Amino acid sequence: MGARFPFSAVVGHDDLRTALLLNAVHPGIGGVLVRGEKGTAKSTVVRALAALLPELDVVPGCRFGCDPDVPTDCPDGPHGHGSERRPAKLVELPVGATEDRLIGSLDLERALTEGVRAYQPGLLAAAHRGVLYVDEVNLLHDHLVDLLLDAAAMGRAHVEREGVSVSHAASFLLVGTMNPEEGELRPQLLDRFGLTVAVRASRDVPTRAEVVRRRLAYEADPEGFAARWAEEDADLARRIVAARDRLKGVTLPDSELRRIAGICAAFEVDGMRADLVVARTATAHAAWRGAAEVAEEDVEAAVRLALPHRKRRDPFDEPGLEEEQLNDALQQGADAAEEPAEEPEEGPEDPDDDGGGSSLPGEPPESTSDGQNPESAERSHAPAPAFRARLLQVPGVGEGAPGKRSRARARTGRVVRSSTVDGSGLHLLGTLAAAAPHQAARGRSGPGLELRGADLRLSVREGKEGNLVLFVVDASGSMAARQRMSAVTGAVISLLRDAYQRRDKVGVVTFRGREAHVALPPTNSVDAAAARLRDLRTGGRTPLADGLLRARRVLETERVRDPRRRALLVLLTDGRATATGAGGDPMRDALRAAGLLAADRVASVVVDCEHGPIRLGLAARVAGALEAACLRLEELSADQVAGVVRAARAA
Repeated sequence: MGARFPFSAVVGHDDLRTALLLNAVHPGIGGVLVRGEKGTAKSTVVRALAALLPELDVVPGCRFGCDPDVPTDCPDGPHGHGSERRPAKLVELPVGATEDRLIGSLDLERALTEGVRAYQPGLLAAAHRGVLYVDEVNLLHDHLVDLLLDAAAMGRAHVEREGVSVSHAASFLLVGTMNPEEGELRPQLLDRFGLTVAVRASRDVPTRAEVVRRRLAYEADPEGFAARWAEEDADLARRIVAARDRLKGVTLPDSELRRIAGICAAFEVDGMRADLVVARTATAHAAWRGAAEVAEEDVEAAVRLALPHRKRRDPFDEPGLEEEQLNDALQQGADAAEEPAEEPEEGPEDPDDDGGGSSLPGEPPESTSDGQNPESAERSHAPAPAFRARLLQVPGVGEGAPGKRSRARARTGRVVRSSTVDGSGLHLLGTLAAAAPHQAARGRSGPGLELRGADLRLSVREGKEGNLVLFVVDASGSMAARQRMSAVTGAVISLLRDAYQRRDKVGVVTFRGREAHVALPPTNSVDAAAARLRDLRTGGRTPLADGLLRARRVLETERVRDPRRRALLVLLTDGRATATGAGGDPMRDALRAAGLLAADRVASVVVDCEHGPIRLGLAARVAGALEAACLRLEELSADQVAGVVRAARAA
């Protein structure tokens, strides 16, 4: 493999480089999450960082890279004397990694050949005292993200599985990269990253030209290009070592501590983790610039890196910090810094307690159409009520993308049984049970087992999958005239939020006037969904049949693109159909279109939005044709109705 692209040769991305360097100085900051569009050199910068980290003194032969000068409870211990030096490692965690690969597992070779229980370390052990890099962290299984974030926060990994109980040191610089267009991380996971940086390609022509110039030079001669930047990288490496040595002597004045508390209070961040991260980052920044104590400039630099992702409590909040909001918070922090110190109240909060943060309601449009003019259309911006949505599931067991909605056979998840023909990974107990009765006949008398191919059993696991949730929304005057559009869009916002949290792909089809429109092509980006809903138009006639047919075409296209991802259609309507189709009877056309979806075996749920003392029950007729469950709008709230709603038809 050729030389890595030098860290010093990266053009721009000042915030990203600063965040990585500060974490290299003070790993207790908690790592860096790098958000950015594709092709912005996120991975290049991260991989270049490893070359700047100082070499390590390690215990010879220790699989966990223990420091010979630091006593530790190591599974490979007790250690003898002596040490050796090696470079800090950059360990990459692939998106398809299993739990065994991350935290380690039973050493199957020794268990089966020697009859002993032994631990085989995973990637967390390999990354100890180095860098653990997770590309596309937003696509990683949530339970794996939880595991690596817990290890990063505690500095140790704990393994309890398959008769193995092991605890080992796992202190590393955690770096995750992601493209927001491919889906978001849950707010709880965002908060666990110390710093976050948004990277974008420069729009400045000279800068873009220089990026291309350096990249082409590197591709033409990697070794020569790296050599030209070797001195700059060596200088950065020396500064990291010097800043680490200086870090313990840097003081945090009480005035700056109050400034940090005032800023975090101004942003109304949940819990105390933000305050701690800002304090650690400001201290590292002071050490990096060679100062003996933290100053206002260090706090401001830390705030810009540590708070943008913590401000975003809800998937429909805009990411990042607005300059005006930041200036107001800095002023509030300045006022707090000038106040005299007060005695702290008893009972400090636990910074590692995630707590229960409040959710901000979305801002979907509200119709102002009177429903009389078929061509009338209004954009609305009034906030709609949001609530905790009930869980809508696709029935049966699928094999789609990882998520949190429906049952699925998967490579991860709980083991439900063993099998000789299908599964993922070795089912140890099943294999041993199959082989044990035949040991005497096979002439085995010593430790271990003699295995044959017929003994092997695979683990059949069941986890959760994400689905394609396609919302089909009646945006016509028949609902807008009753001022129901606000409630309907509030329901869509709640269901979209639920879909975001369950790692679904989401699309929105609306129908009004003469035809249906794909308001949101299926996407994993909740930002795109929120933006499209804010521009939703209402009013006009009700082409229900066209809405269902358009939804069918969208599902057919997505089935070709991703055949394993199962779809759930959620139709929000009062059941009225007023736009005449080819058949001349709007309702008959709508029922015929619903029947086509049922014949395609599309799992569906109809949300009846009819309002008023007289109810025609038209939505229930559509649900019958779809072979779908029919809920009333108010029944979508999980706070009011318990239980799980499943589509009526088996998958």
